Amino acid sequence: MAGRIEDYALIGDMQTAALVSKDGAVDWLCLPRFDSPAVFAGLLGTDEHGFWRIGPAEAVATALPHPATAPAAEPADPPAARPRLADTGDLRVPPPTAAAPAVPADRRRYRGDSLILEQEWDSQGGTVRVIDFMPPRPLAGKDAVPQVIRIVEGVAGSVRMRSALRMRFSYGRVVPWVHRVEQPDGGHRTVAVAGPDSVWLDGEADTYGRNLTTYADFTVRAGERIAFALTWQASHLEQPTPPDAEGLLEATADFWHDWVGQCTYQGPYREAVVRSLITLKGLTYAPTGGIVAAPTTSLPEDIGGERNWDYRYTWLRDAAITLSSLLRTGYRDEAKAWREWLLRAVAGDPENLQIMYGIAGERELTESALDWLPGYEGSQPVRVGNGAAGQLQLDVYGEVVEALHLAHMTGLVRNDHAHHLQLRLIEYLEDHWTEPDEGIWEVRGPRRHFVHSKVMAWVAVDRTIKLLEQTPEDAPAGDQLERWRELRDTIHRDVCERGYDPGRNTFTQYYGGKELDASLLLIPQVGFLPPDDKRVIGTIEAIQRELSTEDGFVLRYPTHDESGNNVDGLSGHEGAFLACSFWLADDLAMIGRVQEARELFDRLLSLRNDLGLLAEEWDPRLKRQVGNFPQAFSHVPLIDTALRLTACGGAYLSAQPDGPAAERAGEQATV
Repeated sequence: MAGRIEDYALIGDMQTAALVSKDGAVDWLCLPRFDSPAVFAGLLGTDEHGFWRIGPAEAVATALPHPATAPAAEPADPPAARPRLADTGDLRVPPPTAAAPAVPADRRRYRGDSLILEQEWDSQGGTVRVIDFMPPRPLAGKDAVPQVIRIVEGVAGSVRMRSALRMRFSYGRVVPWVHRVEQPDGGHRTVAVAGPDSVWLDGEADTYGRNLTTYADFTVRAGERIAFALTWQASHLEQPTPPDAEGLLEATADFWHDWVGQCTYQGPYREAVVRSLITLKGLTYAPTGGIVAAPTTSLPEDIGGERNWDYRYTWLRDAAITLSSLLRTGYRDEAKAWREWLLRAVAGDPENLQIMYGIAGERELTESALDWLPGYEGSQPVRVGNGAAGQLQLDVYGEVVEALHLAHMTGLVRNDHAHHLQLRLIEYLEDHWTEPDEGIWEVRGPRRHFVHSKVMAWVAVDRTIKLLEQTPEDAPAGDQLERWRELRDTIHRDVCERGYDPGRNTFTQYYGGKELDASLLLIPQVGFLPPDDKRVIGTIEAIQRELSTEDGFVLRYPTHDESGNNVDGLSGHEGAFLACSFWLADDLAMIGRVQEARELFDRLLSLRNDLGLLAEEWDPRLKRQVGNFPQAFSHVPLIDTALRLTACGGAYLSAQPDGPAAERAGEQATV
């Protein structure tokens, strides 16, 4: 059974990622890319759907089934070489089950500022450490293949250990052909093959097969290190070179040390900011610069419900705000790579801009359900692909243009294609901003005139006007610039007249509605209105009253109307949305309630797991993280709020309607 979402750690190589539980199990791994089918899908099912657990053998204490009743995943050694537990006291034990669970580590941490995970167990015989990491593929060049390396290190005494590896390709559906391949030096390697994929196991301990699972039993003593490595390779190619585990560990540590060294933020929240930056880097697909929203699919927003989505794609909105955070903390190369990804993905057709793409810019993200997986804690369906890719979300245009504008403001080298794209996007908005859309939250209900969408359309026009005013030589011929100034004023007036409820002194979720929406918290942050505007303050206070949980965190919107009916086309409820809660902290600081903002930010930081990671939401009833994990859209606003609170000092200098880009450019130089 999978652990709680916050029990997992992330390791990754900037092309895919794995989730490792506190009990030493890798329960999620897609190969060779983030969006590839999983070879370990136990996270969304059971151990039968794939896992790789390394931990103390004393976790369980029952005997192996007799070989006659246990089909082998690979050739079993002769009985003389491997006598049975009952006869000899051999270390072999069956894989952990619900009746005999594995033992969680006593301690875990990342090694410094890196994605190298270290977990330690204290046993009767001593202490053992397991070091898990994935070497960044940029270290090995363009032909590098994904590898998971696990080094078992004896810390004190002597500890009996077990590795149990159950590979199930195609999201736990396909049992591979597992066999040994003899090597010229007289040794052998174990390989699992299924269709186009092969996974090679290398280890410094003997392996054997039982119950379609590959085991290794061994003892590690103080000062000893025993390495295992799992390497993916296309099945039609020659076997990959066995990795140098220790050399790759050193190179991986150096990579992260050098990358973190570029961070310009030195404020009081540095630990949280750096961990979030490392997480964002781990969610970046290095070959293209695309950034996935999360490395998982179908971790539920409502435990046991249907609010389960595939987040292994690049949302323009998420990626754009990620670019903003990277630029503001010194990471220009990643920002440039994302801009290049954007230009390739949009190509020459900005009129058909999608809200999300595949990590290499793919447009077809057909959604389907994997009915053989029971889902995380029974949450069904398990989805792959994402049907929201075809939705109209006008706010995306604003986020993309804001990101391009910030890149210009912070001195990123000009790209003529990016400039042309920005103008084309505004031309499209000029004709379509009056249309209803699905909005930022991708509701699967009717299209509406969402206030946030209109505000971000205003942002797109506003930032483009500012760019052209700074570079008049780039302004289009004729009266187009003046026409866009009029358009900016028209959108602003329309929102203030149709999206504002004067009786309650608050903006609303959509024109003519009464419901609130946490995305309204962005109104002062994007410069649509100044923070001291009474309508802004009224909206903030209304959201605190109507969308806050008992512990002060923020829901995205009401999922039910006054009659108890779902309003977003989905059953069930969802938790507090962490990004929205960070936005509230930002707004509180902007209106001068800095101490309240800091207190909320501290409470949000306390929701992180012991490794500093956040999912998408927090369930206030169950007191646990929910949603896909770790979530870029949670870690980005964490960084932004930390920067804002650091810049506050004792009081906040209000942003002006000119927008945040220039202000943020200044923050980069001062925090």
